[in-house]
Amino acid sequence: MEDIALIQPMQSWKLGSIGDTTAIGTGLAQVEGASLFKDVFKSAINNVKTSQLDVENKQYLLATGQLSDAHSLPIAEAKAQISLDLLVSLRNKALDSYNELMKINL
Repeated sequence: MEDIALIQPMQSWKLGSIGDTTAIGTGLAQVEGASLFKDVFKSAINNVKTSQLDVENKQYLLATGQLSDAHSLPIAEAKAQISLDLLVSLRNKALDSYNELMKINL
């Protein structure tokens, strides 16, 4: 029931006049958007790195006989694969978006 508080109702956009394009893509909002994307992408990269290091550590522990729970290695491998797939998907979507923006005629 606590999750219901997280749902926010849709609100209408406050658009200026049709000819007013000064607020579109300028100022602080553009910088914050770029920073947000950069942070999300860096977070995904760091997640891939840490999950891969975890897999390598668990593989070493398994090879030396120090891993007490053998099921944790396949779980760590699955997490690493999912995080890598997410990073590749983010990259592909970013490239697709960039290519679509380059197709726009001004």
